[in-house]
Amino acid sequence: MIYLDHNATTPIDDEVLEQMMPYFKQKFGNAASNAHALGRESKHAIETARQQTQKAINASSAEEIIFTSGATESINLALKGVFDAYADPNRTQIITSQTEHAATLDTCQYLADRHNAEIIRLPVNENGQIDLQTLQKSITKNTLLVAIMLANNETGTIAPIKEIAQIVHQKKTLLLCDTSQAIGKIAVDVQALGIDLMPLSGHKIYGPKGIGALFVRRKNPRVTLIPQTNGGSQEDGRRAGTPNVPAIVG
Repeated sequence: MIYLDHNATTPIDDEVLEQMMPYFKQKFGNAASNAHALGRESKHAIETARQQTQKAINASSAEEIIFTSGATESINLALKGVFDAYADPNRTQIITSQTEHAATLDTCQYLADRHNAEIIRLPVNENGQIDLQTLQKSITKNTLLVAIMLANNETGTIAPIKEIAQIVHQKKTLLLCDTSQAIGKIAVDVQALGIDLMPLSGHKIYGPKGIGALFVRRKNPRVTLIPQTNGGSQEDGRRAGTPNVPAIVG
């Protein structure tokens, strides 16, 4: 068999698996239990991974990284969390494109069905690109957020995110950019590109399945999220649940 579907998933790299293995058995502590050495060891491993992720995308601080179960959860947390934090009767619009991943399109539809969000799905041209003038005209005082992916998982189209970010920020709104298919293949710098919220996925880049992250900008602008999972103070109170230490290390 010749496997040519790395946009769907990649095999885990041997070095990644080697780094993960001790945290399944020998270093099994709960990172939330820092009263003993095993818990502190796991906490240290998570914070090391957070700093590595920060460096990889040029985030301004490690606190801007939230670990999740994958890009789909990250997108849900970003869209629902921003909607809960900022929406009011006069500000309920989300702009996206017709060719976004289902994680974005389905979450937008959920917000439309359950929370009366106004969803604008911009068409794309024969090259899979949205029209930037159409985007600029579509953003109004009612716009909460614009969600455009960097690299399309089906077509490979690379969106001009830097230019999109300039338009979005001139209109005083936020940019969510799914970079799951771009990270590890092209340079992804959140500062240079002007991204405010950015989902990441481990299994697209030779890491394990079931792990991802969400970058949430803390300044210029500071982005506020309402947590969508409750029951603990993990991830700085933004995503409750016992952290999956082996997967985070991977």
